[in-house]
Amino acid sequence: AVEDPQHPPLYYVMTRFWVQWFGNSVAVTRSLTALFSLLALPCIYWLCLELFNSSLVAWVAVALLAVTPFHVLYAQEAREYSLWTLTTLLSSATLLRAMRLKTKLSWGMYAVTVALGLYTFLFSGLVTIAHGVYVIATERFRLTKRVIAYLLASLIAILAFTPWIVVILSQSAQINKTTGWTGEVKIPRLLQIKEWIVNLSYFFVDFDYDLIRGAEGSWLKLLIKYSSPFILIFVGYSIYFLCRKSPKQVWLFVLTLIGFTALPLAIPDFILGGIRSQTPRYLIPAYLGIQLAVSYLLATQIFSTSVTIAIRKLWQLVMVTLLTAGVISCAIISQTQTWWYKELNLYTPQVVGIINQVPQPLVITSCQGTWPLGDELALSHRLAPKVRLLLVNESNVPQIPNTFSDVFFYNPYYNAPMPILESKLEKEQKYKIEEDVYPKKIQLWKLVK
Repeated sequence: AVEDPQHPPLYYVMTRFWVQWFGNSVAVTRSLTALFSLLALPCIYWLCLELFNSSLVAWVAVALLAVTPFHVLYAQEAREYSLWTLTTLLSSATLLRAMRLKTKLSWGMYAVTVALGLYTFLFSGLVTIAHGVYVIATERFRLTKRVIAYLLASLIAILAFTPWIVVILSQSAQINKTTGWTGEVKIPRLLQIKEWIVNLSYFFVDFDYDLIRGAEGSWLKLLIKYSSPFILIFVGYSIYFLCRKSPKQVWLFVLTLIGFTALPLAIPDFILGGIRSQTPRYLIPAYLGIQLAVSYLLATQIFSTSVTIAIRKLWQLVMVTLLTAGVISCAIISQTQTWWYKELNLYTPQVVGIINQVPQPLVITSCQGTWPLGDELALSHRLAPKVRLLLVNESNVPQIPNTFSDVFFYNPYYNAPMPILESKLEKEQKYKIEEDVYPKKIQLWKLVK
């Protein structure tokens, strides 16, 4: 509530009790997130039954979600995003059920799931808005009983969320401080579009585009480079097919879920700059909507008797390819120490490998930055006992002893040394930073006399 009010407390309170009951090891702490990820499978099955009234579409959606590398990644994280996936699917399914049954109990269940979503992640508000647009549009913009029931259920959920709204309002300065990075970074519009396409491809196949950028000419690099446009075309056709072949109440739900959760992030980024829409975890509801469209396309084309055998076999091949790509992606992920979504600690293993191999290393690092000491703590868990750490800031540079075989400078926040610190080391202690010894992306430099 004080340090990170933009993160509502539901996941963290549940994790607190979880580790009290079962222990606080890394495996136990992350197992709760894995459980939420597993519970998402029956929830997407239920949502597909409510939306498509088809168990075939539901099973295809379950199969795709089970091997989606994006969800497998966040199923390992001690963070709230698997729970957000679960609450998004749950609130969507309960909404459709309430619209079908029209009972007070069903709308009460929807209100509960909306409140759970809000207490999980603030962007659940966008999901609720998408639901509202869907309800109002299906009722042809009239104030019907369904619209009134939706408004009352949403109002109850918001009232239940009022205690945290008070926290948000009272800690608005802290929220601006801790989320300012999403609007500070400005990237060219063409690069934004490219990153959107790459992030979308991660949802289906993920061989870590960032880590293989240096693998010039490798088959893996070529595969990633040319698969992203095909995935974009495939997703576009899935949405087109859904709009052409399904009833209005089906495609309208999927479109509102995608549009009203993605566009509020993408449009400000595109016009004003920022990286809100470049952060894939913020787009989980939109990705789930895309997966619904893809599942409908595959199930309809594979099991339809109105298409030729050749077309059915073609779509069967597409289905097998998607599942295989997902399984291979997950297998590769399971054998690595970091992945693209671990932005700040992405190259920690490489840094540790370089430092640990020298006999008596000293690592100079700054305790300044957006997340002071966060990267240094992650680094320290892997460094050998022989390594010594020296924490400095630009205004206070202590004398470096001559008892170390190698001296390194680690700056996890920028791909360049700190200019004032570099100048002081050079003028006062005759140390020079060697720029080209290691790749700049790992943010490690060597100091020599």
